[in-house]
Amino acid sequence: MDNTKTSWWQAHRPTTRRLVQLYSALLHNAYIKGFIDGRIYTGGAKAACVPGLNCYSCPGAVGACPLGAIQNALASAGHRAGWYVLGMLLLFGVILGRTICGWLCPMGLIQELLHKIPTPKLKKSRVTRALSWLKTVVLAVFVVAIPLGYGLRYDIPLPAFCKYICPAGTFEGAMSHLANPANASFYSMLGLLFTRKFVIMLVIGLACVFCYRSFCRFLCPLGAIYGLFNRVSVVGVRVDDSRCNHCGACVRHCGMDVRRVGDHECIQCGRCMDVCHPGAISVRAGRIILKAPGTGCAGDAPDAPDKRRRLGRVLWGAALAVLCLALVWFNFLDPAATEAPAVSDESDAPVGHEVGQQLEDFALECYDGSEFHLADARGKVVFINLWATYCTPCIHELPYFSELCASHPDDIAMIAVHSSLVTEDPVAFIADKGFAMPFATDDDGAVNAIVGGTGALPQTIVLNRRGEVVYNRIGSVTPEALAALYDEADQ
Repeated sequence: MDNTKTSWWQAHRPTTRRLVQLYSALLHNAYIKGFIDGRIYTGGAKAACVPGLNCYSCPGAVGACPLGAIQNALASAGHRAGWYVLGMLLLFGVILGRTICGWLCPMGLIQELLHKIPTPKLKKSRVTRALSWLKTVVLAVFVVAIPLGYGLRYDIPLPAFCKYICPAGTFEGAMSHLANPANASFYSMLGLLFTRKFVIMLVIGLACVFCYRSFCRFLCPLGAIYGLFNRVSVVGVRVDDSRCNHCGACVRHCGMDVRRVGDHECIQCGRCMDVCHPGAISVRAGRIILKAPGTGCAGDAPDAPDKRRRLGRVLWGAALAVLCLALVWFNFLDPAATEAPAVSDESDAPVGHEVGQQLEDFALECYDGSEFHLADARGKVVFINLWATYCTPCIHELPYFSELCASHPDDIAMIAVHSSLVTEDPVAFIADKGFAMPFATDDDGAVNAIVGGTGALPQTIVLNRRGEVVYNRIGSVTPEALAALYDEADQ
């Protein structure tokens, strides 16, 4: 009986790479509370890019997607260069290259799990090799040309890849939020754009069932970027020429459209090691051997396998410590996850952000040097607009708020609050727009917590003259809707 159990475990136990993929997916989405509460993490770490393709709108995401960040950086090229984002991509590329795709990318893990569904599989061919260049076209058009051109022409960010194609945004972002009962109001925001992206997600997911890593091979612009660094990356698959007999088994058995081990299509997964009979392939970080073939590496000292096992234990121990620290920090210690609104005694209405409740008092320093203090706005109709420079619908509706504010200068108190996730200088962005209302940045996410924000934008909150919430919803508004909300709050 014990032998049977051991044999089953030997046949089904996860590989080291699969464990690393699962670990990375959890580390990318360490904000577990987000999946429970249906809210997006808005702490300071969200301003940093993670290496893999992981949507920043995913409830558990603790970092920004590098593709979304580079699109927003290009869209703001008229204001400043995105050196930070380009520097992060350069750092990831030089150190890891497409090892990120094979070991660390959550989207890569999803594709591989879909491919495990038992169906006939499409084998690679000249056609798939030709299609592998399509992701370079997607990179040039949807990640670079459209965001850059649209930003320079209209001064409005348009992350085209995220908006029109990215299946990670639909699955990790939209679907994760819609599956949470706390976000039932989001269904009213769905339209033709979501339907199109949902269909694209289903098509890509179905393709991954029949064709290994379809999105990664044919469409992912992040893979196209990292592929440029494969030849120079510190970590990657290396071939020992003194052992290689040039049999070609590594290329034939590879699921990607590689022409040789380590080229721009290679995701550095190391699966080719299993079919290399001379044992010429290993995964290395410079001169350090991270994963060796079963026969060992050429020139190995007698104690080399033992040293590699000890190194593996040390690395796994350090990795698990980092994961535990991240889970504790993001879910229990980070002020963005633990800050709760303080109770106010200024009104008989209960404190909260729901309709009919009294919004907690807050104060913000505006870009023009003035201060917006909610308590000072008592007796006026208050409009609070949560927006961001990277949110296209937000940019489109800002003039509506400005016009309403200008038409009721004595009756309306209005503040446009930029998200704490600042990807460019919002002061420079609005400098020449001539908006009538004051602007401020929610640096510590306190206002977002007070109004019950989830991180989804835009969000509009309207208070009547008694300071009670009459409207609090996520989604775009029209000039007619704003005028109606003013009339309702003015009663």
